[in-house]
Amino acid sequence: MRPGSDLRLAVACATRRGCRFVEALADLAPEAELTVASFPEEPWEPRYFDDLREIAERRGGRFVAGRKLEALEADLLFVVSWRYLIPREVYSRPRLGTFVFHDSLLPAYRGFSPTVWSIVNGEDHTGVTLFEISEEVDAGDVVDQQRVAIGPDQTIAEVLEAVTEVYLKLLARNLEPLLRGTAARRPQDHTRATYTCKRLPEDNRIDWSWPSARIYNLVRAVGAPYPGAYTFLKGRKLRVWEARRPAPEPRYVGAVPGRVVEVRRGEGTMVLTGDGALLLTRVQEEGGPVVCASEILDSPSRTLGA
Repeated sequence: MRPGSDLRLAVACATRRGCRFVEALADLAPEAELTVASFPEEPWEPRYFDDLREIAERRGGRFVAGRKLEALEADLLFVVSWRYLIPREVYSRPRLGTFVFHDSLLPAYRGFSPTVWSIVNGEDHTGVTLFEISEEVDAGDVVDQQRVAIGPDQTIAEVLEAVTEVYLKLLARNLEPLLRGTAARRPQDHTRATYTCKRLPEDNRIDWSWPSARIYNLVRAVGAPYPGAYTFLKGRKLRVWEARRPAPEPRYVGAVPGRVVEVRRGEGTMVLTGDGALLLTRVQEEGGPVVCASEILDSPSRTLGA
């Protein structure tokens, strides 16, 4: 089957990635009837909800607001950055199936925030999996996969961009076989499955007794577009948006984790960790602007974490 006016496509999506995906799908199947479903962004997120509505309407499609998808009528449904369980009575309705894009090489990293967890865990790669939805979360048969490298200093924003590009490649590569009903599928090896739990705001708090690598990975994993890693300075929340691992790393035999030990004007502030030190470069006091860390952490008498 080739895309045509009698074809109904639907996307249940969120985030800026969802916007790019819908635009790409509309380009690949310009004559298909398009429906886009989404829900409003969180206060800390870049806007996407109104933009998805605008894209759907500009492309001659329909926009459905809300988490429930019972109103969707489609021949083929794609799920992109969706955060809620889709009931069987919804996902089994499209005659060509319902297919999900997920940020990992399944069966590894099933669950929530797989890209964030991959960086937190210091992985050197993540990936994208296109799979057919199933009753068990992220356990359906795989249609296609592609690995995405994670550099040792890459931030979440950089990795998300690379992952999004692979989403679009997999869509372009597999759309026609999915429309024809000829897309190959292979079952996952469930014995190799690993899982990630939902991240809560308090999971982004820095514990300065952790090793430098663990803190550094957290900072780069939850930076923009996420809310950022945080600590406390004199009882007030301080977000740490950027940091660097100094080379050579100073060796302290009398150390207090969280203690400021060096202020580099215009560059950042050195803070001790459980096994060394990190150079904090960009920070933000609650309600204030993002500034160089040396503007706030300006004295070796300061200790972070309380």
